[in-house]
Amino acid sequence: MRADTTRDGGRAPKPSAMRGVDEAVTFLLGRSRPVAETESVALGEALGRVLAESPVAAADVPPWDNSAMDGYAVRSADLDPAGAPVRLPVGQRIPAGRVGSPLVPGSAARIFTGAPIPPGADQVVIQEVCEVHGGDVELRVAPAAGANIRRAGEDLRAGARALDAGTRLAPQHLGLAAAVGLARLPVYRRLRVAVFSTGDELVRPGAALGPGQIYNSNHYTLEGLLRALGCAVEDLGVVPDRLEATCEALEAAAGCADLILTSGGVSVGEEDHLKPAVERLGSLDLWRIAVRPGKPLAFGEVAGTPILGLPGNPVSLFVTFCLFARPFIVRAQGRAPTAEPTLRLPAGFDWPRPDPRRRVYLCARLVGDEEGTPRVEVYPSRSSGVLSSVTWARGLAVIPEGRTLRRGDPVEYLPFAELLW
Repeated sequence: MRADTTRDGGRAPKPSAMRGVDEAVTFLLGRSRPVAETESVALGEALGRVLAESPVAAADVPPWDNSAMDGYAVRSADLDPAGAPVRLPVGQRIPAGRVGSPLVPGSAARIFTGAPIPPGADQVVIQEVCEVHGGDVELRVAPAAGANIRRAGEDLRAGARALDAGTRLAPQHLGLAAAVGLARLPVYRRLRVAVFSTGDELVRPGAALGPGQIYNSNHYTLEGLLRALGCAVEDLGVVPDRLEATCEALEAAAGCADLILTSGGVSVGEEDHLKPAVERLGSLDLWRIAVRPGKPLAFGEVAGTPILGLPGNPVSLFVTFCLFARPFIVRAQGRAPTAEPTLRLPAGFDWPRPDPRRRVYLCARLVGDEEGTPRVEVYPSRSSGVLSSVTWARGLAVIPEGRTLRRGDPVEYLPFAELLW
């Protein structure tokens, strides 16, 4: 995708003061408003949705004491205190899904994982230390009341909160909801995001390229990022490099979405129209960030709808989405705030020339050294136009303002797996 520079070869106007990354994120979070509307969805359709209320367990989970292993339910009083072998008659067989009868003193019950503990039993002896002799079982274990028994309510007590409102539902959350008997869950409606790209040079994949044209990779990157976060995407296509066309696209987007997200046209060239278009229709509050890649970033509102204008270079687009658009979207979805997960690992590269003003994010991944210790390697090219660097990477290495690094120094690493959920 094109770089956001002046297209006539002239000098761009002197940039205004830049905001730091942390300041910009705080600024954006302060202007993100969670959606208010909720809906009830079937449990099987709730994956990736954001929980609007905190459901409670209607009953204990598990609802009764049950066996944690295959073995024999016994009374500890019937075992030898020193663990000498004891032979007991097997009076009943209790598979999962069946309820046994009270255990007769001096007997054992064959029991399987998940089956209810029969009244009177207080221990399960695993089958690996037992020998069967006809209708008897020989147990070689000392008494240990409670051994291999899952207690009623061990997971959740009746009336306890099962899940927290604001949770984006992962498979394990759905499993817990099912365990407490919930067939439906209250969730926030999906955040609606209108997306368009600007640029006369952009063509959708599959079409023939004309002179000076390139395929619009940014649209598919943005749409994929948004869908991965659970957003509903309204595709407004490619907008020509004209002020009136940009204004029309912004008005259409404001009428159908909770957030407008654009790529390209956020710098100061004569063909970069997003900034003046937003200022004509609404307001622009923020547009230069002390970050590399991705310094030009527009934020404002059109007819009350917030807009984020991301850079046109594909790596800059990806990085600024992760750093700025994602936190804004997460809060707007109603998700509970969490700290960004970071790792500090040895650098597998040198960074001898610090950037005194900007925080640098490098496409990176973890590679084991000779001892198997993970180190952070970075992609050789720093170009913000090399999209293959993002597909090579598994995360971002973060180099603070004014910082140098030598191989082996600790460096902060942000995994994509956490940034894209």
